[in-house]
Amino acid sequence: MSTVAGPDGDGEPRTTRLSRTLILNAALEIVDRDGVGRLSMRRLAGALDCDPMALYRYAANKEALLDGIAESVLEQLRVDTADDDWASQLRTVARDYRDLALAHPQVVPLLVTRPLATPLALRPLGTLRPLESILELLTRSGFSTVDALHVYRSFFGFLNGHMLNELQELVENPEEADDLLRLGLYRLPLKEFPLLRSLAPDLAHYDGAAELELGLDILLTGLQRSMPIQPSRVDQVAPR
Repeated sequence: MSTVAGPDGDGEPRTTRLSRTLILNAALEIVDRDGVGRLSMRRLAGALDCDPMALYRYAANKEALLDGIAESVLEQLRVDTADDDWASQLRTVARDYRDLALAHPQVVPLLVTRPLATPLALRPLGTLRPLESILELLTRSGFSTVDALHVYRSFFGFLNGHMLNELQELVENPEEADDLLRLGLYRLPLKEFPLLRSLAPDLAHYDGAAELELGLDILLTGLQRSMPIQPSRVDQVAPR
């Protein structure tokens, strides 16, 4: 429990019951609204009406706070490890991941970069659970553990790249009706970039959901063709 500096309506000191969940939720709200750069321990304390020093019981510094935000978002991602159709389940996970990213676009850079800034065994456990769950899903489906790891890396490499691309600002002049002008592609020399300039209508009317599905078709089809899959251990009958 943290005592707040000012009194409340009845003249008694006001208190706020702090918890890690409460702190991370408040930090996520600040990041969602104003971006990672505007998050600070002092500002978070102000949002929670508590002494800034009280926060350090739950997060040693801002870096730990950022790790916690990434963890709290990734913990919302669910993987049905018992699904018999691993490709269909990965497609569901991809769609859910996109939904989370669109709900928290300011957090996406943290989801991509924070895990890479920490050795695997030192990362928050919540950031590792999607990895463990997907490894379980794939090994139950007959992949070796090493191949399952390759699939996971390819899968999330694609997802993170897709989301960073989908969330970036493409439009330079929203008032322009001509796609070439709206995107600013008219700046590119026509002789050097004829193909890129010709894609102006497609780039201007980008459909993130459709692009995700197309990318998944390519990725999952390639994985199904290239990765050897053994009969599922779950379906194997023990010898008598």
